[in-house]
Amino acid sequence: MPRLRAWSTVSAQAAEVGAGSVVRFHHLVVRPDDDDPDAIIVGRPDLGEFVELPAVCGEVIRLLGEGRPVAEVEAAVAAEHDVELDVADLVESLSDLAFVAEVDGLPVPGPASEPVAGHFPGVTERHVRWVFGRPMKLFWLAVVAAAALTVVAEPGLFPRHQDFFWSGYTGLSVLVNTAFFSVVASVHELMHLTAARSLGAPARIGFGTRLHYLVVQTDVTAIWGVPRRRRYRVYLAGMASDLFLIATMTLAVAYLPLPGPVEALLRAFTLTTLLCLPLQAQIYMRTDLYFVLRDLLRCKDLFGDGLRYARYLLARAAATFRRPAAPVADPTGELAPHERRAVRIYAVALAAGSSITLTVFAFYGAPIVVGGLTAALTALWDGLHGGPVLAAVDAGLLILVEGGIQVLFLATFVRTHRHWFRRSRP
Repeated sequence: MPRLRAWSTVSAQAAEVGAGSVVRFHHLVVRPDDDDPDAIIVGRPDLGEFVELPAVCGEVIRLLGEGRPVAEVEAAVAAEHDVELDVADLVESLSDLAFVAEVDGLPVPGPASEPVAGHFPGVTERHVRWVFGRPMKLFWLAVVAAAALTVVAEPGLFPRHQDFFWSGYTGLSVLVNTAFFSVVASVHELMHLTAARSLGAPARIGFGTRLHYLVVQTDVTAIWGVPRRRRYRVYLAGMASDLFLIATMTLAVAYLPLPGPVEALLRAFTLTTLLCLPLQAQIYMRTDLYFVLRDLLRCKDLFGDGLRYARYLLARAAATFRRPAAPVADPTGELAPHERRAVRIYAVALAAGSSITLTVFAFYGAPIVVGGLTAALTALWDGLHGGPVLAAVDAGLLILVEGGIQVLFLATFVRTHRHWFRRSRP
C-alpha cells in the first residue's frame, strides 16, 4: 500500500546544475495537496517515490519542463510569486530523488535499482474502468442485498464453524480450503490492482508479513498521484470483491439444486471467505481499513509516525530509571495538530493491538501449530511403519499445507527484513 515522505533538502552528487542549465524530467505526477493549499504532491509512479513540496515548486517544474534555463525560471518565479528560490539547488535535490532525467542533454544516473513495472502492464485504464462504473456498482449492491435478505429469511444459511470440515479427513479439508483461500486472496489483491489501474496507477502484487501472519499484498504507492476521494476505491476494492463472492455462494446454496458434496464445499468456502473480513479491522497491521482510516484522518504516515511515537513513549519511560534522565524528543512535535492527535491515539492502538495479537499467538496459535504438526508427523511415521495408510496421507497433506505456509513465512520475513540479519562491520 502507499507511502509518502515529507520534503527535505538533500545534496545531490549526480547533477551539476548552473544558471544556464536546461533540465528534462522523468514522467512526474504533480497535483495539489489534499490538505494544504500551499503544497503539492510530486512523484514518479514507476518508482513509487512521492514527496510533498511547496506549491511554488510546481510552477518551477512546469517552467523547467518547457525547456527554459534555470536562471530564467528563477527570475520568472521571483517576478510572479515574489519568492527568492534557488532553482539550481531544487533541481539537484530532485535529481537525488531520481526525478531528473537529463541536465544539459547529459543523462542523470538513476537509482540503485531500476524502475519496476507494475504487474499486467497491458491492462490499461480503459480496459478496467467499467468495473467501477455505476452499472457494476448497482449490480454488486443488488447481489449483496439479495444475499443479506436471504440469510435473514433463512438463518441456517449463515456460516457455522462446523462448515469448515466438509470432509471426514482433516488434512483434505485443510488442503482444499487453503487452496480456495489462496484463490480468494489472489482475487482480493487483483481487485486492488485493478482499482489502481482504473485510476491510471501501476501496482504490483507480492508476499509480505504482518506480525506472525504471511500476507499477500499489493503495492499501490503510485496512487499518491490521485486525489484522496478517489483512493478509497483502491482501498475497499478487495473487501468489496470478498463480499460479492460470499453473496454469490450464499445465493447458490439457497436457490440452486446442488449435490450434497458441492453444497458442503460452498458452505466451507463461504466461511473461509467470511473469516478474511474481520482481519481487515486489525488496523495496527496496515490492513485495508488502516489505509481508509489514515486518509480519513488526513495523515501521511499514520503507521510510521505511530510506531515512532510508541517507541518514544517506551524510551521516555525507560529514561525515568536513569540518573540523570536522558532527554527524549517527541517525534510528533512537528506534525500538524490534527495529525499529532491522530498519531498519538493510533500509537496506543498499535501497541495494544500488536501486544495482544502476539500474546494470543504465543499462548494459543503457536502451540496449536506445533501440536498439529507433531501429531501429523507421528501419524505419518506410523503410516510408514504399518499404520493406517489413509491417516498417514491425511497427515502428509496437513504437513504439506501448514509446513509450507510456515516455510514461506520465514523466507518472506528474511527477505523483507534483511537489514535485521546483516552483521555490522567493524
